[in-house]
Amino acid sequence: MRSFWKRITTWAVGGLEQRITAAGLAFTALIIAIGFAAFLSANNLLFLVLAALMSVLLISGFVNRLLLSGLELEFIPPEHLSARQKALARIIVRNGKRHVPSFSIHLSGTAANGFQGELYFPLLPGNSTCEETVSVLFNKRGLYEDNSFAFSSRFPFGFAERRIRVTLRRSVLVYPAIDPQPGFEDLAQQLTGEITAHFRGRGNDFYRIRPYELNESSRHVDWKATAHTGNLQVREFAREQDHRIEIILDLDAPAGDAFEHAIECCAYLVLHLAARSARVRLRTQSCDAAIPDQGDVYTILKYLALVEPLPGRPAVVPDDEKSFAIVFTTSPDRMQQAGWHRARILDLAALRPAAESSSEA
Repeated sequence: MRSFWKRITTWAVGGLEQRITAAGLAFTALIIAIGFAAFLSANNLLFLVLAALMSVLLISGFVNRLLLSGLELEFIPPEHLSARQKALARIIVRNGKRHVPSFSIHLSGTAANGFQGELYFPLLPGNSTCEETVSVLFNKRGLYEDNSFAFSSRFPFGFAERRIRVTLRRSVLVYPAIDPQPGFEDLAQQLTGEITAHFRGRGNDFYRIRPYELNESSRHVDWKATAHTGNLQVREFAREQDHRIEIILDLDAPAGDAFEHAIECCAYLVLHLAARSARVRLRTQSCDAAIPDQGDVYTILKYLALVEPLPGRPAVVPDDEKSFAIVFTTSPDRMQQAGWHRARILDLAALRPAAESSSEA
């Protein structure tokens, strides 16, 4: 019964959705009642009232459709967006009608564009532009292409709410969530200690003597070389050349919360290490990216935003014995057989969210 009533009160014509309001139903009932009375009594005054009421109804529909026509929308999200993190975006609404203003316009979004609120514009003058800043929130990583918004209005009399949808062609790329999840910070601290222990002794290996550069620390000045050449000379060590951290994400894994949790952990570790000026390399069966050699941290985050499992792909094999490797996989034994016996191997099953683990228990 409810769906039948909804079909009666809601319909779409030429892309314009229309919904009769309670005031519209009451006004329509009044027209029908006066119409019956006019025909039964043949009273000219009632016919005049009936004509006036029907004219008001027709004018209301015409004005409402006129106000919604000519509206243009532009949605400008921030350059970098992460899942489950609020950000500010810009919405620009333009009234393309040169001389006709639009009154009482509502603009609403959907979960697909991250804006689930509503904006209200009491007046949009003809040939004018209005800009608003809104908060957007995306729950999952990925590429969002269905940016659908809706203009609606009940002006002038509120007999019907007419809604017209606007779909933008702009796509929005959302990175994985970068906020630390339970256990991420502890894992980062553990890995920091293991990385320090792994590279211990290598950071003081002598590399070369070179001329002093402006703003360098004086503690590395080689005074013997300086006295010999007459110019300031400094000792350079091999630490900057050797320290590379590899993050290996095994895509031979089932899709699900555990895989998504591992991606978020990878994103968190990449940001954590990049903030400490570490040289980071991400390797999967479909990607090999290094920062800062081949780009910045957003190069890796863009890849993590779109990566999907690739079941059946062979394991990635090590090719750099000096680096410190962190491996995310569902098959630790398979990765050890592939040569990662020196790496820190993290099982995706152990990284799955606490809520999922407790439900299975």
